[in-house]
Amino acid sequence: MLAGGAVSPVLVIGAGIAGASVAYFLSELGVRATVIDAGIHAASSVPSALINPVRGQSGGVDARALEGMELTWALLRKLSEGGFKVPHGQTGVLRPIPDDRARARFERNLPPELAHRWLRRDDLSVPLAPAWAHALWLPEGGWVDGAAFVGALLEASEAQVIRGRAWRWTAHSVEVRGAAGSSPLSSTFQAVIHCGGSIGSGWAGESRTHRMGSLLTLDRPAAEFPLSFGAYLAPSATGGVLGATYESPAQTWQEPTLPLASLGWLLGKGEALTDLSGVGVTGRWTGSRLSGLKIGQDAGGVWHLSGLSSKGFLLGPLLARELAGQVALSLAEPPAGGRSHTPSQAR
Repeated sequence: MLAGGAVSPVLVIGAGIAGASVAYFLSELGVRATVIDAGIHAASSVPSALINPVRGQSGGVDARALEGMELTWALLRKLSEGGFKVPHGQTGVLRPIPDDRARARFERNLPPELAHRWLRRDDLSVPLAPAWAHALWLPEGGWVDGAAFVGALLEASEAQVIRGRAWRWTAHSVEVRGAAGSSPLSSTFQAVIHCGGSIGSGWAGESRTHRMGSLLTLDRPAAEFPLSFGAYLAPSATGGVLGATYESPAQTWQEPTLPLASLGWLLGKGEALTDLSGVGVTGRWTGSRLSGLKIGQDAGGVWHLSGLSSKGFLLGPLLARELAGQVALSLAEPPAGGRSHTPSQAR
């Protein structure tokens, strides 16, 4: 039983793009959710995240990238029509390619149904450095304000949000401790869904893959559409961003830091994409991404959606919709006992 006597059948742990999307789609199915959020989901709080179906420096395309991209844009349109202000732009994404060999890799990975076009340097509206031999134009890609998107999903879901940290949980119960060390809150639910990102996974004591990344906020956009290869430049609601994931993978989460050497590396990546003359750096953001998709119900009965890595805004809503449907169906089944999960720090 929650404060005020309200009861929610489903608990969602984590309010990043995964958790907020799950809560939203549960509400679409008529299922009320309670969301426990520690407020430290940095990877989902970027002021400009790419919705880009062609990933990495090899041009990989996830099997569900087109489906996920279509749903994300549809969801943003629906939220906008509902009065939610979520800065975004389906502006297209430009992928500069360094040489013929890299272009061949990209071409092997591009599905025929993906809208794309190879551009000549003369066709470009933004000046690229001479090092780029080719440019791939993805007209259906773009950017979105991650924090605004997540906030709109949560608000539209009408989920009850509890600020605090999930300390222990089972398939039907949770213990939460507030940031100020308040007394634990115990509740009973018909289903528990863990959507913790890199930080949440670290708290849970999981052995997962974490990669640190950094993002600089700019006082104006470097181009009217995102540019991406090794790093990315994109417009934002208040200017622009320059971001990248730069550190080697690690199996444990650590407090984020931003060494000056990494700052120089990131600025160099931005300069390699286009001319940044006159663009002022106004701030910085740093955090970590969790890789290795984990989705579905574990042996203890706890549901999961985590490890979206850099595809959070591309695939997160799509996978969350499917998981919400599975959870909603399971609510009609008799509850099964689940064993307790206790994060290593709580032992």
